[in-house]
Amino acid sequence: MKIGTSLSILVIDVGGTNIKVLATGHKRPFKIASGLTMTPKQMINAVKNVVRDWKYDCVSIGYPGLVIGGCPMHDPFNLGRGWVGFDFKKSFGCPVKLINDAAMQALGSYSQERMLFLGLGTGLGSAMIADGVLEPMELAHLPYKNGKTYEDYLGRRGLEKKGKKKWRQDVYEIANKLKMALEADYVVLGGGNAKKLKKLPAGLRRGDNNNAFIGGFRLWDMNTEQRL
Repeated sequence: MKIGTSLSILVIDVGGTNIKVLATGHKRPFKIASGLTMTPKQMINAVKNVVRDWKYDCVSIGYPGLVIGGCPMHDPFNLGRGWVGFDFKKSFGCPVKLINDAAMQALGSYSQERMLFLGLGTGLGSAMIADGVLEPMELAHLPYKNGKTYEDYLGRRGLEKKGKKKWRQDVYEIANKLKMALEADYVVLGGGNAKKLKKLPAGLRRGDNNNAFIGGFRLWDMNTEQRL
């Protein structure tokens, strides 16, 4: 999945602590502090201020919530209000593609075959790519055991409640169970808490948050766009 377009792309990875931005031709992402009161208009104004000297033809946005048809279905719990129904294309004045943030990082982490992506952060992000076809998923709130969800075990609550050692065991156990159930060839463990993992069992791979930018560039890849 190589980038097959000459477009200059601005990629925005939206998070509850930071908004990270990177564009074609730039080497290092720029961070903007976010938080519980940040609205989409505030985010766009802050991004435009940072990239005012950058050139870009289109924008990719990784959004921390459910996205259907390129539209947010609810406001993020860790940001301000007003994201649902917001016109990002009009605000940027160029084409915009918006997908779930875990799906964008999954797209940037993908190499081949059938890959399951699990984003270990405040919550639990998930997506699957099978032979180049991206399928965002919402595994986080499915029941797991003891009346708890997968997110209760693998998200920040599980890490803080059980400690790193037991949390790691839960990560490996659940990742392997989902790998088998979904017939994935491998699982990529990304998100901010992936760095807390130690040596990974066979079939599991460590991701990198910066892969979200690769995913944002790949969204506009002329060779893969129709399959995404």
